[in-house]
Amino acid sequence: NTVLVLDFDSSTDETCYFRGVMPRHYDGGGVTVSVRWGATSATSGTISLDVAFMSITDDADDIDTKSFAAANNANPTAPSASGEFDYVDIAFTDGADMDSVAAGEEFFLLVRRDADGTTSTDNMTGDMELLGVEIRET
Repeated sequence: NTVLVLDFDSSTDETCYFRGVMPRHYDGGGVTVSVRWGATSATSGTISLDVAFMSITDDADDIDTKSFAAANNANPTAPSASGEFDYVDIAFTDGADMDSVAAGEEFFLLVRRDADGTTSTDNMTGDMELLGVEIRET
């Protein structure tokens, strides 16, 4: 059905980056990142999924040297059938947990499959398919 996804290999850590702007109405309550993902063929096992923020503070941060805040991890189970997608929520508290991203400020968001299981167990065979990411205030 021509659904576009990003594939993340089961044997190599792979990362993608998104760029965004925190809505001006964000009032500092923290955010929840909802990752929508599926599997090419697996119907069992778990993935290790890392998500992290990097703020781009106006006239302060050098994006050539700035680094991401520590990643928050989720360890969701594969969807029950090939072609189905799962939504996993990862909570971030305001402040250092989300690199102090403020209302109206640009940021980068890192999404990584930790295929070697450094952070948590990743034993799902085959590719993880990233369908999309939603960020909402908690």
